[in-house]
Amino acid sequence: MISLRIVTPKGNYLTRDVKSIHIKSVEGEMTILSNHIPIFASIVPNDLVLEEENGEKNHYALSGGFLHFENNEALLLTDAIEGKGEIDLERAKKAYERARKRIEKKDSDTDMKRAQLALQRAIIRIHVYEE
Repeated sequence: MISLRIVTPKGNYLTRDVKSIHIKSVEGEMTILSNHIPIFASIVPNDLVLEEENGEKNHYALSGGFLHFENNEALLLTDAIEGKGEIDLERAKKAYERARKRIEKKDSDTDMKRAQLALQRAIIRIHVYEE
């Protein structure tokens, strides 16, 4: 088992033992199992999947952050994380529309990288909600 701790600027979000952690870093997707080699990774916005000992999979909308894993202990630092039950679907859909419109506008005042990240986060939140 992996001892996982997720921390946000508001404090501890989650502390529990999990069978596996499926996450996406700047290097690509990975699944961390017990006895994985030590790793430190920069995490991109993604659908974090935590597998419990009984095989149940829980999905979380993760805004990005950093993951450190060593000796079957994982520390995930993130700005924001939401489980399925915490996601406001209407808010996520409105964020999706706002970001899509900013991207389609394509004017010099639009920060495209920021708009694309907002769109990506909204898509992930909608996906996790519908999972």
